[in-house]
Amino acid sequence: MTLVTLVDGSDPTLVAVALGRAVAELLGDEDRSLALEDYGGDDVDLAAVADACATPPFLVGRRVVVVRDVGRWNTEEVAPLLSYLDDPLDTTALVLVAGGGQTPPKLAAAAKAKGRVVSTAVDSRQAAAWIEAQVRESGLGLDRAAVNALTEHLGEDASRLLPILEVLQAAFGPGGRVTREDLEPYMGQAGSVTPWAFTDSIDAGNVAMALGHLHRLLEGGARHPLVVLAIIHRHVQSLMRVDSPSIRTEGQAAQAMGMAKGRSTYPAKKALRAAQQWGSDHIADAVGLVAAAEVDLKGQSAWPAEAVLEVLVARLCRLARPRPAELRRGTSPSGSAGQGR
Repeated sequence: MTLVTLVDGSDPTLVAVALGRAVAELLGDEDRSLALEDYGGDDVDLAAVADACATPPFLVGRRVVVVRDVGRWNTEEVAPLLSYLDDPLDTTALVLVAGGGQTPPKLAAAAKAKGRVVSTAVDSRQAAAWIEAQVRESGLGLDRAAVNALTEHLGEDASRLLPILEVLQAAFGPGGRVTREDLEPYMGQAGSVTPWAFTDSIDAGNVAMALGHLHRLLEGGARHPLVVLAIIHRHVQSLMRVDSPSIRTEGQAAQAMGMAKGRSTYPAKKALRAAQQWGSDHIADAVGLVAAAEVDLKGQSAWPAEAVLEVLVARLCRLARPRPAELRRGTSPSGSAGQGR
């Protein structure tokens, strides 16, 4: 039996699901009413919790003690738990649940040393694989088109999958077959997307996709317009840094972008490829467009912020579209760099 488990993460839904699974695993066949002690709320006495952990179980083979929102205490306040973990009882499984702030580092380290840390973080690069695993575990029979639609729809908000699966289980029953058409009424608002998916769509010159990603950042991701502009600004800045005839390799681009040694240079490779596609003149135009949009967002224009960003994104997509090599340097055919209100 694992003597201590830290359920870590920032998404309450994923933390709650992981907690439920951890407790079920630790309880096994034991009577929940006798074996489980759950400490939450504002009046938790950690000294009493430590005493409960150090007390042998009664009428059951093990005791499972859950302490919620351990981030609300500092290192000094969790001293009773740290003392207990110096010599934990082999019939007690202590479950620490993230929340309320940052878990005290010493408590996290003790949990890792004496037991395990269950991370609920979903890496956006692995979201598709995580979604597929959750769908399989649910027992629902979603077809490939439905799984792909979920992955695209949820974007960065993969944790929203779990409530959707629960609703589908209630609607279609265990093992129910679900097509993309069946799924659509249950998906709700589209989730956010990663910043690089957004900038990649701009580099591709795909206006429809880029505007769709823009709206998902503003709505599903609840990002402030100036935060979205900062994403665009950083991307254009990276293009500027690698836009030089002397920069021809991925390593040179990484150096120009100030990337630390040991880090993946893939972002530099992408920036260099994009800069060569845009061309110097269009990158210069993009700088002017971003600067004008910033002034507009800060009050220069009466346009709604969303409209300012839509115009900016559409114009950047036009600048990014591939052109013959001989046109990528020299006088821009697009004219003025300003927003042109």
